[in-house]
Amino acid sequence: MPNTKNKRKPAYGRLLLCVLLPAVLVIAGWKGLRIWRIYSGELDPEPPDPALYPVRGVDVSRYQGTIDWDVLAGEDVSFAFIKATEGSSHQDPCFKANWRGVHESSIYAGAYHFFSFESSGATQAQNFIETVGPLKGDLPPVIDLEFYGDYYSKPLPKKETRKILDDLLTALEDHYGTAPIIYTTTRAYYSYILGGGYSRYPLWMRDTYMEPLVHWQFWQYSDKGVLEGYDGVQDDQTEVYIDLNVYKGSLEEMVSVYGLAEKEEEAAD
Repeated sequence: MPNTKNKRKPAYGRLLLCVLLPAVLVIAGWKGLRIWRIYSGELDPEPPDPALYPVRGVDVSRYQGTIDWDVLAGEDVSFAFIKATEGSSHQDPCFKANWRGVHESSIYAGAYHFFSFESSGATQAQNFIETVGPLKGDLPPVIDLEFYGDYYSKPLPKKETRKILDDLLTALEDHYGTAPIIYTTTRAYYSYILGGGYSRYPLWMRDTYMEPLVHWQFWQYSDKGVLEGYDGVQDDQTEVYIDLNVYKGSLEEMVSVYGLAEKEEEAAD
């Protein structure tokens, strides 16, 4: 029998690392360079692949002015989130007309609330509930958590923000019997959502540069969309853009997951 006591075994793991590591670094380098060029404005972001994300939607507020929902539906829009409230006392002046109009179209709808750092979760929930009323066969209520005003430079501490958010989430879930959707930006996500015990809430991420790296259900990929079906006219300005979104899944999956009311066939014609 040959003596193998001092014979070295082939270092397959080391060899594999030597081959793969340079390739990973090259790929990461090219991807990182592309991301940097997109963020710096040298390259335009790529829209979501329609083969991967075929379900497209919008979110609107008073800035889109008067909306013809049937025309918007003809622009390959399957769902819409509509601003209803902000803080504890503000209601979007176009919400009622938009809410009525979207339900007369083939578009699935949800209502959203703009989170305020300046008032309690309980009073914000009351504002939303009193303004929106029942949600029957609609998408869950949405809480839009993002920085605004002086809070960009002086963010509210995590503990205080989460207290407001927790009370708001609890009040809406207790009232509507479903977990609200959390809409947030990358910065707000890492500031408040990550590690806060919010993983069971559907996540709607805003990232107009690249596909979010977190587990999302809805993705707002552009705030510079231009579609037919809205005039963008307000008293103080005219808005030409509309926010564009996709759902992570098929239309059938979205209807099933959120228990949406089936649309009448004639509404889709």
